[in-house]
Amino acid sequence: MGTVILHSVMSVDGFIADDRDQVGTLHDWYFDGDVPIIGGGDQEYDHSGSGGGVRVSKASAEYVRSTWATIGTIVMGRTLFDLVNGWEGRPPAGDHVVVVSHRPKPEGWHPEASYHFASDVTAAIEKAQELAGERTVAVNAGDVGGQILAAGLVDEVAMDVVPVVFGTGKRFFGGVDRQHLLEDPHVVIQGERVLHLRYRVRR
Repeated sequence: MGTVILHSVMSVDGFIADDRDQVGTLHDWYFDGDVPIIGGGDQEYDHSGSGGGVRVSKASAEYVRSTWATIGTIVMGRTLFDLVNGWEGRPPAGDHVVVVSHRPKPEGWHPEASYHFASDVTAAIEKAQELAGERTVAVNAGDVGGQILAAGLVDEVAMDVVPVVFGTGKRFFGGVDRQHLLEDPHVVIQGERVLHLRYRVRR
């Protein structure tokens, strides 16, 4: 089975979005660099609406490219799915998506896309690993990501920390209410307006 990595971009005070699910400046570094990154469907991925695709700094490019290249399946919650409309069936990385939701896939929604819906986090990870094989399962942080961590199903935590303080909003670890120990970071990369960190979960 591939590694299960809990990941997101976050503020220095631990938020992945504000109270209205807006990311503000958190994702600016994805679009302010000079090095293009190729995403899902071998096309430049762009969720900014600018049409310029993902372009990161040279300092971040190798890390982002190598991370995206290993992903087989993305696991996301229904809130994010609805916010981005499932990236219109073309995820930024990987070939498959598993959505944790008690509601089924919208009728007629992109039947060609490998999107699967699971009613709980354990079933979601099982399906994601089946689809990913030896490749990475990337879990989006937030409430669902926190539930997956609490269930003991996360192998690593990856954070792209942006120098901004939100003060309030949607937390990286959602509603996790007990301590979880991580190892010392085995990835520390200083990008431009972002710090990439990765930790293994201590067993």
